[in-house]
Amino acid sequence: MPRSGTTLVEQILASHPSVHGAGELLDLNRPVGGMRGADGEAFRYPEDVTALGAGRLHDLGELYVEGLARRAPEAERITDKMPADFLFVGLIHLALPGARIIHVNRDPRDTCLSCYSKLFTAEQNFSYDLGELGRYYRKYAGLMAHWRDLLPQRRMLEIHYEDVVDDLEASSRRIVDHCGLLWSPECIAFHEARRPVRTARASQVRRPICRSSQGCWRAYQHHLGPLLAALDLPRLDGSELKAT
Repeated sequence: MPRSGTTLVEQILASHPSVHGAGELLDLNRPVGGMRGADGEAFRYPEDVTALGAGRLHDLGELYVEGLARRAPEAERITDKMPADFLFVGLIHLALPGARIIHVNRDPRDTCLSCYSKLFTAEQNFSYDLGELGRYYRKYAGLMAHWRDLLPQRRMLEIHYEDVVDDLEASSRRIVDHCGLLWSPECIAFHEARRPVRTARASQVRRPICRSSQGCWRAYQHHLGPLLAALDLPRLDGSELKAT
């Protein structure tokens, strides 16, 4: 989800000397949207994925990798932090067998409130109505539970934003290890990196880790009735609920 901690996790990785942080890319969305089925009709995603042969899956993966390589030819690893790529996890598994997937999630109430508070530049129409936002989140969480059950072990790393904030080094080591890299202490000095960041959380990754954004929903809970109802959560339950 947007506002779940993806920018922070990418900044941790991009601070590693072997990693180039490419930001939010449309390199999967565009080729999938431009594909044609065997009958010449527009490709329907995900319905037509089962009709893709090994050759077309390989070609799709090669096209994606070539696009990444042009951005940073010398990098050992390149990140693509587009949140909407959660829709393509199964396709990524088939077309990019060498890809390492990291699923970042955060307390759904904080995630959704943060989405609702931002005027996105494009393609986040679900975030402007509290009820719709809550229903979207539950569909997203259900799809991620499906991928979690289906994918082989170690294909996808689950990272909770709250865990990163509570123990930055331990979480950073898990992230770096998942990507097949040796540890670099630069990863926990992510706020010193000078790479451009073009997301709504850009200013926050320029500062050391802080806990100020945890539990923000509590201050607004009496205004969040439609959201909490759609999430099937009470206004205040005292628990540290994490997305599943």
